[in-house]
Amino acid sequence: MAKTDANKPKIKKGKKPGEPETVAEARVLEKEPEYWQLTDDEVLLRSPEPEDEYKTSDSWRVFRIMGEFVGGFDDLATITRGVSIFGSARTAEGTEMYDAARETAKLLAEVGFEIITGGGPGIMEAANRGAFEAGKVSVGCNIELPFEQDPNPYQTKSMSFKYFFVRKTMFIKYSNAYVIFPGGFGTMDELFEALTLIQTRKIRNFPVVLFGSQYWRGLLAWLTSTMINEGNIKPEDLGLMHLTDSPNDAVEFILKTFNAGTPAPATGSGIES
Repeated sequence: MAKTDANKPKIKKGKKPGEPETVAEARVLEKEPEYWQLTDDEVLLRSPEPEDEYKTSDSWRVFRIMGEFVGGFDDLATITRGVSIFGSARTAEGTEMYDAARETAKLLAEVGFEIITGGGPGIMEAANRGAFEAGKVSVGCNIELPFEQDPNPYQTKSMSFKYFFVRKTMFIKYSNAYVIFPGGFGTMDELFEALTLIQTRKIRNFPVVLFGSQYWRGLLAWLTSTMINEGNIKPEDLGLMHLTDSPNDAVEFILKTFNAGTPAPATGSGIES
């Protein structure tokens, strides 16, 4: 597709702003000219304005999206036992969760699973590192962000996506299980998308492991006391998640459900103490 001013994100050069620590600082930072660096996602999802020359560009942009899907499918075609590991990009090396993600990925890789992450730092780096150190397949699916997320060095296959929804499709399509470590909005997004697809039977039920009981118990308590109490989910929906603090337990649970084929619909809470 020919590049035009209408379909090419406009990247503004300039120094990289520091990360704000308060809402007030964030509001000031947003006014800086170098703050907003348009990504393909933003260009696609923005609402048209009367003066825009975007009359046909969105339809042409479909070809770029299609190309990204085709590239992803081609690159990941050999991944048949993938496990995606999610968690915060801000988790520092040497912390308990970093070490646990590294160990979990290493154990999964050693029993024949390919490890897939978002390709960035923190938990993603730890998981890729565990698989890489085991000498196994370590996949990173990076994403274009306004401030570039550098890919970690522990990948045997590295990819970069412009569109979040294309990248998320790759995680779902090539994963046989999710392991969710403590994280932020992006981690929650991946967790609840998987749960929604499983609950609505858009995909077959696969293991969803929540790692770190102290971190997740507040969310699980709210799901129980509020969401179930209001009738918005069923009690058995909690059985779609398996809570653990042990890399060995996470691997054993995934192996058990993977070897048993498609897990049966959950009948219990699935939440362990």
